[in-house]
Amino acid sequence: MNELSLADVVGQPVHGSGRRSRRNQEKRRKKRRRRTWVTFLLTLVVIGGAVGGAWVGLRPLIAAMNKPSDYPGPGTGSVEVKVPDGATGAAIGDLLQEKGVVLTVKGFVTAYKANPRSATIQPGTYAMKKEMTSTQAVEALLTASSKLVNRVTLKEGVRVADIPKLVAAGSKIPIADLQAVLKSPGALGLPAEAKNDPEGWLFPATYDIEPGMTATELLSAMVRRTVQELDAAGVPAASRHDVIVLASLIQAEAGMAEDFPKVSRVLHNRLAKKRKLELDTTVHYATKKFTVFTSEKDTKIASPYNTYIVPGLPVGAIGNPGKAAIQAAQAPSEGSWMYFVAVNPDTGQTKYATTEAEFAKIKAEYEVWQKANPGK
Repeated sequence: MNELSLADVVGQPVHGSGRRSRRNQEKRRKKRRRRTWVTFLLTLVVIGGAVGGAWVGLRPLIAAMNKPSDYPGPGTGSVEVKVPDGATGAAIGDLLQEKGVVLTVKGFVTAYKANPRSATIQPGTYAMKKEMTSTQAVEALLTASSKLVNRVTLKEGVRVADIPKLVAAGSKIPIADLQAVLKSPGALGLPAEAKNDPEGWLFPATYDIEPGMTATELLSAMVRRTVQELDAAGVPAASRHDVIVLASLIQAEAGMAEDFPKVSRVLHNRLAKKRKLELDTTVHYATKKFTVFTSEKDTKIASPYNTYIVPGLPVGAIGNPGKAAIQAAQAPSEGSWMYFVAVNPDTGQTKYATTEAEFAKIKAEYEVWQKANPGK
């Protein structure tokens, strides 16, 4: 009998189980390869997404790095820029960028810091061009001709009645506006001791009048300046009125600044001895005249400003005194003089006397000048 093989018994090839094992292994390898490719592809997608996202995030930064910080210049057109008091370089840069003068604040600040004179830029309104380089913008702010101002100078001793005409002639402020404000000066910030009278409280100086400045703003600035000068001279509030009045008399009577303290001494001496001041300038103020000659009739005019009649100081100032007159009112020279006479009004030469006899002599010198200059 023939022997049966294992294959005959089970009806399968002897090596069939090995082939199945190999097929299974191949399937597993294919699955692993598919998983590897999928993982690889997913990784690429993730990396690509990350790179793409990073590019999206970096693109504006790169663009910003490449963006210019300045215009090429030299600029076109014209625009007004108002620089406020105390503005920093960055604050000025903000204003210029807003007006289209410079491209970026950063560019202007860099140019501002590079110029050692930048700290001297003054507040005010400037005529600038649009699309300037930052360096040009800094230079424009440092150039006086760029500043849009009208300049008005008021001389020491000027009267309130004459200020509107003088200011209007040198600015765009209407004379009617100035007159209206001075007629009702409540908005000027006059101190209580001024008694609502602006005479003497509008400090004579040079003023820059910005575009759009009003009559009230300008005249208020003059009042503030007077108060500052009084404070600087150490004048207490209770004495301000008398000092302003006395300074206005000194300003009107003294021909030259070196005479201010001497004239002040004469006035102080007469007030201390309760002697009438007998000043022609107060009579001229009462009669609204500008002259040297005073008639006997003028000395008898009824007015609280007529110091030939009214004892002590007049009721108010007769003009707006400057710094030197205010200082002289506070610090008169040493001396016993009771009289002074401008013996030559053309040159301002003034002489002083203690006695009436001395006074008669220097008065005679004046009369010689007066005869040679009739009508003055």
